[in-house]
Amino acid sequence: MRDLHLPGRSVVMGRHGAAATSHFLSTLAAIEILRCGGNAADAAIAACAVQCVVEPGSTGIGGDNFVLFAPASPNLADADRKDGKVYGLNGSGRAPKGLTAEHLLKQGLTEIGLTSVHAVTIPGAVDSWSKLNQRFGSMPLADLLQPAIRHAEEGFVVTERVATDWSRNEGKLKADANSARMWLTNGRAPKAGEVFHQPEHAKVLREIAAKGRDGFYTGWVAEDMVAYLRSLGGMHALEDFATQEAFWVEPISTTYRGVELMEIPPNGVGITTLLMLNILSGFDLSKYDPVGIERFHIEAEATKLVFQARDMYVADPAFADVPVEKLLSAGFADELRGRIDLKKAMPTLGAAGGTTYRDTVYISVVDEEGNACSFINSLFWPYGTGLASPKTGVLLQNRGTGFRVDPAHPNCVAPWKRPLHTIIPAMAMKNGKPWLCFGVMGGGFQPVGQSHVLTNILDFGMNVQEAIDCARGFHQMGRFEAERGIREDVLNGLAALGHEIKMAEMPHGGGQAIMIDAASGVLQAGSDPRKDGCALAY
Repeated sequence: MRDLHLPGRSVVMGRHGAAATSHFLSTLAAIEILRCGGNAADAAIAACAVQCVVEPGSTGIGGDNFVLFAPASPNLADADRKDGKVYGLNGSGRAPKGLTAEHLLKQGLTEIGLTSVHAVTIPGAVDSWSKLNQRFGSMPLADLLQPAIRHAEEGFVVTERVATDWSRNEGKLKADANSARMWLTNGRAPKAGEVFHQPEHAKVLREIAAKGRDGFYTGWVAEDMVAYLRSLGGMHALEDFATQEAFWVEPISTTYRGVELMEIPPNGVGITTLLMLNILSGFDLSKYDPVGIERFHIEAEATKLVFQARDMYVADPAFADVPVEKLLSAGFADELRGRIDLKKAMPTLGAAGGTTYRDTVYISVVDEEGNACSFINSLFWPYGTGLASPKTGVLLQNRGTGFRVDPAHPNCVAPWKRPLHTIIPAMAMKNGKPWLCFGVMGGGFQPVGQSHVLTNILDFGMNVQEAIDCARGFHQMGRFEAERGIREDVLNGLAALGHEIKMAEMPHGGGQAIMIDAASGVLQAGSDPRKDGCALAY
């Protein structure tokens, strides 16, 4: 029970349905779909489409999508209703067929830059939405896109947090003439309280509503994107878009404190969360202060180790041998845990955590039947590459920067290969049933954030809102980046152990979670106020 004398949100509770997103208009759209008879899959798609309009720096139809879906509704086909079955959907985009490491190396490129045309992998989100809708949805995709179309055509009021993110990326949008024209107001980012319209975006959404996924991957929409990318030196072709497909995968999992955590397998980095929990399982975290020196030290040391493993092994399994069994083995976790010294920080191992702040939206929805949808959608960095084609205004992701340009590395760029992918929805199971439908945002931070939330609940007895609110730190680029909220004495103690401390400029992304009480049917939802999170239940 939270201390009512301290500022903070109460957990949201309901019995019939719940939704949690990082924008109130998105959450409202999800609840409206649920109340109109839609299920969790329908509501998540509708919510995400709205966020692609009202929170364009964080997500878009030019990005990718991953989903974990636990079906329970008797309205779904019997084949899709196995008790305890969780279905994974990988909606990550591929590199163009014509893009090779040799081509980049001949140009003198040893890495793919964040705003490079070569960073644009084929957007996977729209096809992923379509596949989720076809298999588990109960409403037509066209109906689910209507709230987003309305906001794009009629305009929406820009919130303070969205305005802040927009202004921080004004320079990126100005660098592309199309983005400057369609995503800025008279050459500047829209301010909080201003109404912003997106007529080009609305036309694309209407095309998808009318023609389904083909409205995005073929016809004038795809032709406009391909022509623009080719004009910038990209290797993209119409075939790349027409053949882009999301695909169903078997989730991978580990057990922590009696709870089974499900993740999407590689090329996603959900395996990093599982490895981190396997390491943490060997410590009795509950005896420490949840915002104390020991807890943050152990997390930071585990982060160094699991991200070294991530950078060494995680790639597209269609192109590389990813040793999933080894990475999830108890022996491997024991080996890594043995390298943690509770009295001293180890040297930094590689680029643990990757680079700085990235943007994503995570959506959690549970409906009255018990269907649970853990849903994440991203452009990778804010506004992706910042590139938009002239007729569509679709902001194109820079997920391709996750590739290496090293033919000896398993994650080296190659034709139709998917890069290492940071977006990871999560689903925790108790007694074979969904118990916690959750995720966090913030690029490389996500495995650390998921572990932090789950251990807050299981080791420290927090409710879902407290678990999300709890102050966080993230070891990346050789430093422990601390959010405001971590006490000065804790930071000094970490420094004394050998951690270089940096105060984070921005929060490490947000997070959403819905807990399902199987016995009572009560849903408890939480969302992150640091990212304008909004949870509703009824």
